[in-house]
Amino acid sequence: MIDSKVRIGGVPEHFNYPWYLLLKSKELQASGINLRWQDFNGGTGAMVESLINREIDLGLMLTEGIIKAICDGAPLKLIQYFVASPLIWGVHTHYGSGIKTPCDLKRLTGSAKGPINVAISRFGSGSHLMAHLYIKSLGLKPESVLNFREVGGLDQGLNELRNGKSHLFLWEKFTTQPYLEALECRRMDQYPTPWPCFVLAGHQDFIQSQEGVLNTIKKGIERHTALMLQRPELIPELAHRYDQKQDAIAQWLKQTRWSHEGVDHQVIEQVQAELQSLGLIQNVKPVSDFF
Repeated sequence: MIDSKVRIGGVPEHFNYPWYLLLKSKELQASGINLRWQDFNGGTGAMVESLINREIDLGLMLTEGIIKAICDGAPLKLIQYFVASPLIWGVHTHYGSGIKTPCDLKRLTGSAKGPINVAISRFGSGSHLMAHLYIKSLGLKPESVLNFREVGGLDQGLNELRNGKSHLFLWEKFTTQPYLEALECRRMDQYPTPWPCFVLAGHQDFIQSQEGVLNTIKKGIERHTALMLQRPELIPELAHRYDQKQDAIAQWLKQTRWSHEGVDHQVIEQVQAELQSLGLIQNVKPVSDFF
């Protein structure tokens, strides 16, 4: 029997509910695998740091964040997709900012008030990379109009808006929905990732040395993801656990597609090309470096 402790990290969001169900089932323990979960409120940037430091072995990461980390030389590798649908990022601001639409934001960049301050969890995180892409989609030059403030995670980002220290903060839209309903921030726009959003990745030493353990975990999460989608009580469960209304959960489920297939080579090339065009990576790496 396998006897192995495996540490995995992920954001404490509804996407990762299948992992909660897998852990709750205790079926991996029957195979001698002690899988331990760690929440990362700071997102992909925090997970990259912990993976590099060998504090965790595996992580559920944003596609663009882990690709950038590997391009920057991190000893990490992609394993497979976890969520193949796009992530819908909410573009948030505070009610007192005067920014209600993208046009307001563009007018602000043309004023003499200085750069747009953007709260991010960490440099290299999704909140950092997607802010670049969003501003670029408006026809603006990110390097000319953005000033990033590294603050930590969701709560710290929202505090940045409340205190008027940042104009914008990007985070997954369903996660921030309760804060919108409490009038703590305004969603002035939304922006989907142009690629599948979450992948399972890990430290290269773990992947190379624990192939059997990893395959058992992969089979387990694939099974529990399928079982989750068959649960008749899934919508009220998710609504209660993640402080959401049931109609919001139903909408999210309709647009979310889990996958356990390998990461497309075309997606790796697309993400690298976008990151390089924004000056966020220096060199494009061959696809083989990511596996």
